[in-house]
Amino acid sequence: MTLSNGTSDGTIRWGILGTGFIAGLQTQDLKDNGFTVQAVGSRSAESSRSFAEKFGIATAHSSYEDLVADPMVDVVYIATPHPFHHANALLALNAGKHVLVEKSFTMNAREALDIVDLAASKGLVALEAMWTRFLPHMIRVREVIAAGTIGEVRKVVASHNQSLPKDPSHRLNDPALGGGALLDLGIYPISFAFDILGTPAAIRASASMTATGVDRQTAAIFDYDGGAQALVDCELDAASANRAMVIGTEGWIDIEDTWYNPVPFSVHAADGSVGERYEQPVTSRGMQYQAAELERLVRAGDTAGTILPPEETVAIMAAMDEIRSQIGLSYDADGASNGADAA
Repeated sequence: MTLSNGTSDGTIRWGILGTGFIAGLQTQDLKDNGFTVQAVGSRSAESSRSFAEKFGIATAHSSYEDLVADPMVDVVYIATPHPFHHANALLALNAGKHVLVEKSFTMNAREALDIVDLAASKGLVALEAMWTRFLPHMIRVREVIAAGTIGEVRKVVASHNQSLPKDPSHRLNDPALGGGALLDLGIYPISFAFDILGTPAAIRASASMTATGVDRQTAAIFDYDGGAQALVDCELDAASANRAMVIGTEGWIDIEDTWYNPVPFSVHAADGSVGERYEQPVTSRGMQYQAAELERLVRAGDTAGTILPPEETVAIMAAMDEIRSQIGLSYDADGASNGADAA
């Protein structure tokens, strides 16, 4: 499947819910590629105004409720911390807005299904913001595999290891804010494994924990019917090159570091020779491609695409639930529906 070139005609109007770091990255890519960013909303009027001024956004709302009620907004990008995605997405969907929800999509599969079911009932798009899925090099990777160039896929290997803030009060280390390596970093290699091999038949996982009770590092083996495997790992206090490979019976694909960003990859034959080297055409961060896919779905009157359908997002969250069960990591959201909000 060929996606758009990551640009927009500007007719669909975006609202940004949340004003943190990731919201700024997404907004910059939207602005640079012809998307209309109509409004921003935060619980803090000052934060909203500052964000609007920085990115040249027409309207700054001092509440999420006002943002989703804005008749000039068609799509809401949810950019709050993980524990608040569920409540924020339901708020926007109930206001009749399509949603692009940051990953991890929710805290667990139950919350993900709530969002997906509500969106479907209202004929709205609820797309997970796993931006890597929509990048040009990932489109080409799928084409190479589908063509049989590397034979039968036997193994996927992917890492996401970073040296991130070690302050116990930082979001990444705080269980109340969905901290830990798995939800923030592990979602990338796990989603990649699902992209290439689908839903695993079994999962085996292990982890080491921080003093605050979240996972410092987690590794998992996904086993598939037919014998294929995926090896995925993540860590939040030690960095690595972060490469990924898809290994087949007739060769392999080597995606350079950092594989989930717009980077080149090489296709090797079984003898090690390089049959193709794909040079990434993206010069920006590349988050506009997921936005272009959402706009495509809206224009087509569809609620699900083939690159990352809603049911796969739910299945990914279920896999992460299973990993958390095995490593002994639970969150408040696992016990009851989380209706909280965040700035």
